Amino acid sequence: MKTYKILEKQVYTHKNYKLIPIRYEDRFDIMKWRNEQIYHLRQNKILNLNDQENYFNQIISDLFDQEHPNQILFSFLEKDIFVAYGGLVHINWKDKNAEISFVIDTDLEKNKFEKYWSIFLKLIEEVTFVYMNFHKLFVYAFDLRPNLYKVLEANNYIKEAVLKEHCFYNKKFIDVIIHSKINY
Repeated sequence: MKTYKILEKQVYTHKNYKLIPIRYEDRFDIMKWRNEQIYHLRQNKILNLNDQENYFNQIISDLFDQEHPNQILFSFLEKDIFVAYGGLVHINWKDKNAEISFVIDTDLEKNKFEKYWSIFLKLIEEVTFVYMNFHKLFVYAFDLRPNLYKVLEANNYIKEAVLKEHCFYNKKFIDVIIHSKINY
């Protein structure tokens, strides 16, 4: 298992769930899920095997050794089975805040999304608030997935902003909703 130089603790657990530093072996599942869910991601093209291989070899592999990486990504496991991935992106080390990213296996989204998202939030908060001592987490999301917001609000994230007609999707402009949580 690769480890993040910046993190004292690498594995975070809650019952049968585990966050571990993103694994190279998960790269093609991640590509598949991202391509299937491109509608809600800031991804502007379908990824191919070469794109994904290059991303892991040229971007992801360097993150582990950086003092202040711009993202820290994890594989999310249930009973040691890879079911989702996510982490911190657009990390702002000076202001101690980061955006949360999370993508679940598309086949599990309908029945497991709310449960996995809630557990993932607890674990990523441990990473960010306890071990990194950050001040704030936030989620930037296209206004397409109401279940996303329900789970955020149930986990004490506050709707902080609505960016009106901020993104062009499916031949129309849609809002972006930002939720955040402060480490008190």
